[in-house]
Amino acid sequence: GDSWGIFTFLCAALCNLPALPALNCTEELGTSQSIQKTYDLTRYLEHQLRTLAGTYLNYLGPPFNEPDFNPPRLARAERVPSATVDLDLWRGLTDNARLAANYRAYSRLLCYLRALDGQEGTAELRHRLGHFCSSLQGLVLSIAGVMSSLGYPLPAGPAGPTTPPGTPVAPNDFLKKMDDFWLLKELQTWLWRSAKDFNRLKKKVPPAVVTLRLEARGF
Repeated sequence: GDSWGIFTFLCAALCNLPALPALNCTEELGTSQSIQKTYDLTRYLEHQLRTLAGTYLNYLGPPFNEPDFNPPRLARAERVPSATVDLDLWRGLTDNARLAANYRAYSRLLCYLRALDGQEGTAELRHRLGHFCSSLQGLVLSIAGVMSSLGYPLPAGPAGPTTPPGTPVAPNDFLKKMDDFWLLKELQTWLWRSAKDFNRLKKKVPPAVVTLRLEARGF
């Protein structure tokens, strides 16, 4: 009847349509994923550092492993990049400036940690130091990836410790331990603040969009 005739007509019409472009849905791995990955890595390093610091401070012994030990920062400890910047001043910086400061700080902190790796304590402690250094190297590379995806250049100049030539090593064992104590303390503060930085940054950058890419077929 009429219904069969309409169906036959539609089939014939569809068979004779020109080839249409196909929609290929591809998710772009963008900046937001890079920021999320870096944020997750800072939180992982925070957890790792709590375990490492406990082991290392016990290796240093008292008073460094006592919970209420809070010595003043010595002048020689200023070689380690400090995270004790006024929070309002820090938040007033541009994203580029904060990322560059994070990149420089972790690059230098990594150099100091590598100086400890392989020469301190027990085999377990050396293993934990080595593992932490590898993770921190990953964070440095991840921050570089975020900067690149946002179009920011990496900071110029040496990333390693800026110790002037002829600077003496710690004159005694206590001051050497004090250097190590401040290194761990600054690392803890940097990671805490970096987690907040990347959490805010990921809220500013929209999630990766799903793009519809047209691919012509049959032409």
